[in-house]
Amino acid sequence: MGGNFVSATPDTEVTEAAMRRARLTVHVSTKLNRSHVVTGAQALILPTLGRTERDTQASGDQFVTVEDSMGIVHASRGRLEPASAQLLSEPAIVCRLARRVLGKRSRTPWEEFERDYGLVRDRIARVIPGFEDFNARVSAPGGFALPHGPRDERRFPTATGKANFTAAQVEFPEVPEGQLLLQTLRSHDQYNTTIYGLDDRYRGIRNGRRVVLIHPEDARERGLADGAYADLVSEWRDGSERRAPGFRVVHYPTARGCAAAYYPETNVLVPLDATADSSNTPASKSMVIRLEQTAPYKRSLRELIGKTEHRPNNRRG
Repeated sequence: MGGNFVSATPDTEVTEAAMRRARLTVHVSTKLNRSHVVTGAQALILPTLGRTERDTQASGDQFVTVEDSMGIVHASRGRLEPASAQLLSEPAIVCRLARRVLGKRSRTPWEEFERDYGLVRDRIARVIPGFEDFNARVSAPGGFALPHGPRDERRFPTATGKANFTAAQVEFPEVPEGQLLLQTLRSHDQYNTTIYGLDDRYRGIRNGRRVVLIHPEDARERGLADGAYADLVSEWRDGSERRAPGFRVVHYPTARGCAAAYYPETNVLVPLDATADSSNTPASKSMVIRLEQTAPYKRSLRELIGKTEHRPNNRRG
């Protein structure tokens, strides 16, 4: 729902092969993306309302809720006319699927939930701590803050009941001579793995995404002029390598010894088992790579249609 599942995961080729082995894949989406062409034996695309579009159900105009990075829950109401009168909302799609699949076996009032999202919030208020009186609190201007023990009560879930501080040695990856440490990042015209445009005003990139940002001195040491093309090759401790072809080199004031490129284009470089020791998240922020210069004919179709540009600006990404 609401994402680009295939491209969100590392090890792109392995992920795509797994998706193609599924008997059925269903995507609930606001925008077409790569996942819609990597499917199981049967595939459905269910277009849905975006959060900016007005959502009117039997009980009137509806709203959903979102939590921001500060733990504040607030209402989100669409104001725009829907792109089509036939579009269903995500809650409506889920409720109708549940009714079709579960039928009389389910005692959940799916029809009522579709008609009035406030009834869903009432159920949430009954079972999730911190969401008591959900509907009334989220209707207040600015919403409400989720509970936070240390902030609200100076309460810490530790053996001592106090905040515990630890000291750890600073660890950093060892990058072999001649190689670079690659991090992956998003562009301005991108929300998670859904891409809405080919520009990145944060970094002065126009009309393209297959770019690798390298410090000018690092690029010159490798004989890579600004605008040259190179394959990105990731190297792993087990001796394996992954390749992402046809990236345009952009001289950029990154840290020496480092490089940066957009994902999901670079997810192919990350094996499924390359994860952080503690969090078990993909090692997408710390990949040892080398660059192999290639001929311009390897440029992507997007870049052949319109030349990728880099216009330096005063903002540092």
